[in-house]
Amino acid sequence: MASFLQFFLFLSLSHLLISLSAASNEAPQSYIVYMGKSSNSHGGDAEVAESSHLQLLSSIIPSYESERISLIHSYHHAFKGFSAILTQKEASILSGHEEIVSVFPDPLLQLHTTRSWDFLNMESGISSKLSFHHNMSSDVIIGVIDTGIWPESPSFNDHGIGEIPSRWKGLCMEASDFKKSDCNRKLIGARYYKPPKASTKPKSISNKKSHPIILTSSPRDSVGHGTHTASIAAGATIPNASYYGLARGTARGGSPSARIASYKACSSEGCSGSTILKAFDDAIKDGVDIISVSIGMTSIFQTDFLDDPIAIGAFHAQQMGVMVVCSAGNSGPDPYTIVNTAPWIFTIAASNIDRDFQSAVVLGNGKTFQGSAINFSNLTRSESYPLARAEDVAGAFTPSSDARICYPGSLDPKKVKGKIIICFGDGSNPRRIQKLVVEDAKAKGMILIDESQKGSPFESGIYPFTEVGDIAGFHILKYINSTKTPTATILPTKEFPRVRPAPVVAFFSARGPGGLTENILKPDIMAPGVAILAAMIPKEEEAGSVPIGKKVSKFGIKSGTSMACPHVTGASAFIKSVHPHWSSSMIRSALMTTAIISNNMRKDLTNSTGFSANPHEMGVGEISPLKALSPGLVFETTEEDYLLFLCYYGYPEKRIKAVTNKKFSCPKSSFDELISNINYPSISISKLDRHLATQTVTRTVRNVGSPNSTYIALVHAPVGLEVTVSPKKMVFVEGLKRASYKVSFHGKEASRGYNFGSITWFDGRHSVRTVFAVNVE
Repeated sequence: MASFLQFFLFLSLSHLLISLSAASNEAPQSYIVYMGKSSNSHGGDAEVAESSHLQLLSSIIPSYESERISLIHSYHHAFKGFSAILTQKEASILSGHEEIVSVFPDPLLQLHTTRSWDFLNMESGISSKLSFHHNMSSDVIIGVIDTGIWPESPSFNDHGIGEIPSRWKGLCMEASDFKKSDCNRKLIGARYYKPPKASTKPKSISNKKSHPIILTSSPRDSVGHGTHTASIAAGATIPNASYYGLARGTARGGSPSARIASYKACSSEGCSGSTILKAFDDAIKDGVDIISVSIGMTSIFQTDFLDDPIAIGAFHAQQMGVMVVCSAGNSGPDPYTIVNTAPWIFTIAASNIDRDFQSAVVLGNGKTFQGSAINFSNLTRSESYPLARAEDVAGAFTPSSDARICYPGSLDPKKVKGKIIICFGDGSNPRRIQKLVVEDAKAKGMILIDESQKGSPFESGIYPFTEVGDIAGFHILKYINSTKTPTATILPTKEFPRVRPAPVVAFFSARGPGGLTENILKPDIMAPGVAILAAMIPKEEEAGSVPIGKKVSKFGIKSGTSMACPHVTGASAFIKSVHPHWSSSMIRSALMTTAIISNNMRKDLTNSTGFSANPHEMGVGEISPLKALSPGLVFETTEEDYLLFLCYYGYPEKRIKAVTNKKFSCPKSSFDELISNINYPSISISKLDRHLATQTVTRTVRNVGSPNSTYIALVHAPVGLEVTVSPKKMVFVEGLKRASYKVSFHGKEASRGYNFGSITWFDGRHSVRTVFAVNVE
């Protein structure tokens, strides 16, 4: 009996130790608890909501850990929920609560002008000096969720702008370096947020080691990203702007009369998902019309729509009549890399404009090759320097593959010093790191051979840097092999205007189709995102960033879909200023159906490899804000369309009701293929079986042009794909503003894979173009 008791106590003690060990290993972390739409359109009482959230936490967190019974953020205006520090087990318990839609780890999201607006207007073929400018309203408010703002930038002056709209309910939060007087009639709001504690930092969705998000307690931008994007969208008109003489011209945003509200939710380390959700809730409550988000999840670990902070915030924004514009991501050119793909988000790809920045490489044999770069090198043609491949100056025991891409620690400073070093790009080691490695080893300069990124100039400050493609790289390497003492020099950057072809899809721009569903065509549209000049924070503290003898520039040049996104934000604000009663879906439709589909050589748009661009790369084409003012017909995508999308995607009806807080029933027949049937301005069919009957989708348009008009359908389809439109004619008369039509696809003779084409409705004045993407199997 005694031995049995000892054995029993041993097992009990072992079980207890194992349990305690498991509990200690389950470190609490930040979670988002999403509870659907707020029951009160005005958001209810914040204190009551917070009290309810704390009561919920106290029911699952042990009393001996009472310090965790606190909220990081509470959401209670457009939607309900909170973020808090939970264990995985506690999160699992909460997820079973009937009032809760989803519980998920707080993710770490990443941050994804002079000539650009003139280029877009020129490509539209329409004069920008039309009478509608006199009818523009300055009451459009743009909310920018980003890294904050630099209020002293001339782009945010309020000269000529009227009083702040009375509907504005936002704040200009003060800090030690930011006063209420820093806000004005242009910059009408500025908020900042405290991130989750460093010990409970958001989870890196790439599973890499994450670093704490360091947000200074101020609305002031210490990164530059938020200042740059805000000025692209709605910066004031600033003549004679440039970046140390480059890109000189008149800088302005897409809607210079619009107001800006800044929501600082990000730092250089990234953005907490819970903080982004709080910024969405505040922006909706404050009264913004459009929210611009140049941020996104990683394309490799995309989460479900109801576990994605941006998708959740954007859904409730559109419920409240607020448009949301997001960047597509910079993970291109591979397919399925696009993010922010929910149908209620306007998703933007990036292109170049007709301007390039080039830095020449002059070899010792006199030959010159143009490279892409923004550098303010003080090197000249009069003196050359030894030229070496990185693998020939590698450190001891360093694999040549590491040295070849100038990986940190791979070069021998003694061999490198005073030379111009040639590195290769393979996508694994960023240009910024390569440049720092070479510079730190005391090299005189760096030549990067990388065909893929040469279209997006890298800024190296005063350090001599240039990037060439494979052909120029071949000739440079051939020269090195032809002589025992190869030499070269790198000249400072020169600006090249009127580059052709343009626009071209940027190499880095993320590509569709969407990884969560292929029955919505993404990206939606393309806008300038390569080498864009816009406002920037002063960089006097960064060594080597300011050319000798120059004052710190108030502008900067950046590339990314982060820059493309605010172009569309600004264009949308411009359209809303002329058509204040248009809904967000009407504005999106107007931009999509009037997009530019040819370049400045009057040929089809191309990608960075020179091949014709397809809709998974560029969406429907390049934005044309002026043409979008008069689209003729628009597609209205309603909240019911979005609810049907959630049904077809597979969400339970009970969960959808919690999201929307409305009485709603899913159709008895709900499956993914029906997503193609929601009233979207483009058409995507993920699977068309060539052996089965035709697949038909329905679209409804609203006439916003002449009340008496007749539209005829014109179909442009690839060989073998049968596309039928019924009816082929739509007649609008006074009092009849809407009409529906069906499009049928039959792929018996079509080639396998995606087939792209378009349907254009033409009334003699307006061309209303709908792009389709059909995957034939």
